[in-house]
Amino acid sequence: MKAKNYHAIHITKDKCIGCVHCLAACPTKAIRVRDGKAMIIDELCIDCGECLRVCPYDAVHSHTTSFAALDAFDYKVAIPSTVLYGQFGGTVLPTEILSALRRIGFDEVYDLSSICELNCAAVEEYLNEHARPRPFITSTCPVVVRIIQRHYPTLCGQILPIEPPREIAAKILRTILPKALGIPPEKIGIIHITPCPAKMVSINSPATLNKSYLDGAISIRDIFPQILGALRKGEEDALMRHLFPETQFSGVGMGWSLSGGETRGLKNHRAVAVSGVVDTMRVLDQVEGGLLQDIDILECTVCPDGCVGGPLEVENRFLAKSRILQLVAAAGDRAVVDPKDVSRLYHKNFLSFDHPATPVESRPLDRDPVKAIRKAKRRDRIFADLPRKDCGVCGAPDCRTLADDIVRGLARLEDCPFIKTSKSAKEKR
Repeated sequence: MKAKNYHAIHITKDKCIGCVHCLAACPTKAIRVRDGKAMIIDELCIDCGECLRVCPYDAVHSHTTSFAALDAFDYKVAIPSTVLYGQFGGTVLPTEILSALRRIGFDEVYDLSSICELNCAAVEEYLNEHARPRPFITSTCPVVVRIIQRHYPTLCGQILPIEPPREIAAKILRTILPKALGIPPEKIGIIHITPCPAKMVSINSPATLNKSYLDGAISIRDIFPQILGALRKGEEDALMRHLFPETQFSGVGMGWSLSGGETRGLKNHRAVAVSGVVDTMRVLDQVEGGLLQDIDILECTVCPDGCVGGPLEVENRFLAKSRILQLVAAAGDRAVVDPKDVSRLYHKNFLSFDHPATPVESRPLDRDPVKAIRKAKRRDRIFADLPRKDCGVCGAPDCRTLADDIVRGLARLEDCPFIKTSKSAKEKR
């Protein structure tokens, strides 16, 4: 059974030395260092992967689907993120990468760029029909959805209710493959190939679907060596370029892996794109404060430069970005999706959420409101006694968080080294 509050980020205690790199990097203050080891507070974690990026000891890891897990399925389908096309340098074509995925064991490989274009066209229709509230916020990044649910609950109604391309593609395949192949749906495994761990969160704990249409997500980092081994050079290149003659790569869709790519195809609406978790939260602060209402749609991704900056990719993100921009230019602006098909799917609600994203309860100091007020006052008094150096030596990211932890019974005032020093000085007097 899939967890309601699933997390893809975990810490391996044996590797952790308590260096506090992750403590400083976490944007939601979800990490503490206790007894020399980092720990994650599940209720605060948004699975952004910032801790994964900065850990120098490989103590932070992400849970993604293993390749061996595919053996449970009779028919295996890969839906790779378009980020994958930027991982192999300028001489390897997307068709070769799709072919390599078949070589390593997938029965079918589905290019996502055309579905990205379809999503963009559906968003255009939605914006034409709905004037308020503004700005709408895209739902492609599952971390952004989780941030809004936990930290900006009043903005849940502004999440644009169209599923991201990976889920739309999987839903299409779930609809057509069982009948076409004569295989039970549960024997068809549909796997996303992802540059970030958060996609596992949206699969195992979907915010807007009753159940994800995907069966798992394999990280680009894990599958990269196998794809690389399957790629062939020389004489086979020409053959491989013709293995997928039906695949029409969309320039609009190819650019989705870059910040601004989701909204680049919008023709009549004003869009703003922001990337990086800190900047995303700053902009959401502004939206929560009633600003940016002249913007139609806000595209947010917590990874720097968009999905191309995901922590589970292999290539330097700047090189990957350059390669993807080349592919976007090569594909051009020619539409590969029929607008009539988009309109039919849109008006049948085939592309829509099963239900809206809902706020997730915050961590109250106490269930009893009277006790919570008393604890809040005590927290303020404790904070006033702390040095406010925010050094992290106590195991909390800053002094205010330490005060909160003390009130919750998760820390002691003596955990602060400056309090200890002050007490020792007084005793010596």
